[in-house]
Amino acid sequence: MAQVKRPLSPHLGVYRWTVTMAGSILHRMSGVALGAGALWLAWWLLAAATGYEAFACVQSFSTSIVGMVLLFGVTQALMFHLLNGIRHLVWDMGHGFEVKTATTSGWTVIVLSVLLTVAAWGIGLSMMGAYR
Repeated sequence: MAQVKRPLSPHLGVYRWTVTMAGSILHRMSGVALGAGALWLAWWLLAAATGYEAFACVQSFSTSIVGMVLLFGVTQALMFHLLNGIRHLVWDMGHGFEVKTATTSGWTVIVLSVLLTVAAWGIGLSMMGAYR
């Protein structure tokens, strides 16, 4: 008797990815990233209160290439989570559930979060240059 090859998850052939699905998953992921960023901020504050050596250690990591990439990611997570949270508040008020509106608002959140992250980093880096 021959076995029939069936997909393990038949729903994978039915559903297609939408921006609202991706936005929901990214909202959860950005929340986790913000939790990690909060721990990093706590580490930075505790090091600042502890003394020069501890603070220099945190600053050394934070200003390294890896640290800057991670800080950029935390900034992106903050902007996305903020904007998507506003989008969810609008949904909680009963607005924006039409497919076209939900798709447009999803893409708007993604694009604006990238633009706000780049703008924040541009402003921050230009201010750092002004103080050097």
